[in-house]
Order: sequence, then C-alpha cells, then structure tokens
Amino acid sequence: MPKILYFASLREALGRASEQIELPPGVGDVTGLIAFLAARGGPWEQLATLGNLRCAVNQEMAKPDSPVTGGDEVAFFPPVSGG
Repeated sequence: MPKILYFASLREALGRASEQIELPPGVGDVTGLIAFLAARGGPWEQLATLGNLRCAVNQEMAKPDSPVTGGDEVAFFPPVSGG
C-alpha cells in the first residue's frame, strides 16, 4: 500500500498528515491517484482542482504520468507563496 503524505494547507484542509491506501484497479500513475482521492468529495476535491499542485513519488518530483505502485511514498504539496 502506498503511503500518501499531505503538506501545508492540504494537511489542514484534509485533517491528516498522511495515510496508507490500497490502490484500486486502474490507478497506476499520479493523475489516477489524484482522481481517486478527489472522488472522495468534500475537501478532497481540491486535489483535482488546485492549480500548481506539486507531487513527489519516493522523494523525487513527479509528473502527472509518473507511475505509482504499492510500495511508493507519494507526497502532495500545495502551491505556496513567500515574500
């Protein structure tokens, strides 16, 4: 089961810093994982609609088509502003 990590405002909105999930059939990349999580509804929908959402798979920055498998660590980072 992949471990999913949520950072910053995502962690606050979702009410958790991490979770482990069973990947359903057909989910094999970052895009599929985001769609699966967003389908939970409520605050989860922002994963699919948040502009500039960053993702890392096994501590390497990932693209939407990057593969996700059962033993991976997947981290989601919302856009941040600084000054």
